[in-house]
Amino acid sequence: MKNSGENRALVAGGAGFIGSHLVDALLGEGLRVTCLDSFLTGRRTNLAHLAREPRLDLVEADVTEPLPDLPRFDWIFNLACAASPPHYQADPQHTMMTCVVGSHRMLECARSTGARFLQASTSEVYGDPQVHPQEESYWGHVNPTGPRACYDEGKRSAETLAFDYRRRYGLDVRVARIFNTYGPRMRADDGRVVSNVVCQALANEPITVYGDGEQTRSFCYVSDLVDGLMRLMRRETAPDGPVNLGNPREMTVAELVTLVSRMTGTRSQIVRRPLPVDDPQRRRPDITRAERLLGWAPRVALESGLEETIAWFAGEVARRDHVPVVGAARGGAARPRLEPALHSIAQG
Repeated sequence: MKNSGENRALVAGGAGFIGSHLVDALLGEGLRVTCLDSFLTGRRTNLAHLAREPRLDLVEADVTEPLPDLPRFDWIFNLACAASPPHYQADPQHTMMTCVVGSHRMLECARSTGARFLQASTSEVYGDPQVHPQEESYWGHVNPTGPRACYDEGKRSAETLAFDYRRRYGLDVRVARIFNTYGPRMRADDGRVVSNVVCQALANEPITVYGDGEQTRSFCYVSDLVDGLMRLMRRETAPDGPVNLGNPREMTVAELVTLVSRMTGTRSQIVRRPLPVDDPQRRRPDITRAERLLGWAPRVALESGLEETIAWFAGEVARRDHVPVVGAARGGAARPRLEPALHSIAQG
C-alpha cells in the first residue's frame, strides 16, 4: 500500500498463462501481489512454485460477481477472460460479461483507490483485418454477431469502458492490444495453434491444419509480452490510446507446422479441416507506437521460444505420466498423451 511504503499490484486472471508470468515479474520487482482468479481457465499449478511466497495473496473470485473486500492497490492489471476460442466460445455469455461487467468492476476498484489501470485487450479487436499490418488507428473488421463476437466485441467494449473512465473521471488507464503469445504454461487444450501443433507433434499424432494453412500469425514469446505490459504500466504518462504488443515477424500456419515438425523430429502427418467461421486471414502488429513510447520490441527469436515451449510440454507429460521423456525435443521418441482441442477452433 502507498501509505505503508509497499507497492501493491492486483492481477485479475493471475493464474492464467500470461497472468501467472506477470505475477512472477511483479514479485521479482519487489511488489506485493494479489492474484484474483475464478480458475475457470486459470490453473493453480501455474502458481504452485509460489506456494511459500509471503508477498502473494490469492483470491478466488469471478469478476462477473460482486468482489470481496480488497486492499488498496497502486497497479491493477485486468487480464480476466478466457482467451482461446474453444474456451471463450464454451460460455459466450459469460465471456461477454467477463469483458464488460468484469472490466467495470476492476475500473471501479481502480477509481476508488486511485490505482493505475491496465486493460489487457487483444488483436481480435481488429477482426479479420482489411488493413495490414494492423496499427492502433485501424478500427477493425469484426463480425458483431458471429461465434467469435463474444470475445472480439467484449474486448472492444472493455476498451470503450476504460477510455470512458479516463474521460469522465480522469482515471489513469492503459490498454494493451495483445497479439498471439506462446510459451510455457499454455494449456494443451486451449485450441491455439502453437499448443495444438506442439502437442500433436510430440505425440506423433496427425497435425491439424485449418484451411490451406496460408493464413498468417505473428508469435510473441511470453517473456517479451510481459516485459511490454510492465513497461506500459511503468510509463509515467499514460498513452492517449491503445498500444499493440506483439512480434511483427509474420509467418503462415504451414510454415509454423514445418518448423515445429523439424524441431520435434515428429512422424506426424498433416490433416486438413475447414477454416472456422471468421478466422482472420492475416495478423501482424505494427509496433511502431510501442517502440516509440515504451522503448519495447520483442527479443526472443521464435526458434528459441519454441524450444522452451516444446521442452515445457514434454516435461508436463513426464510429470503427469511419471516416465522419462526420451528424445522429445529432437527425436520424437516420446508419445505424450496431451489432448489439444480440435473442435470449432481458430488458429489463433
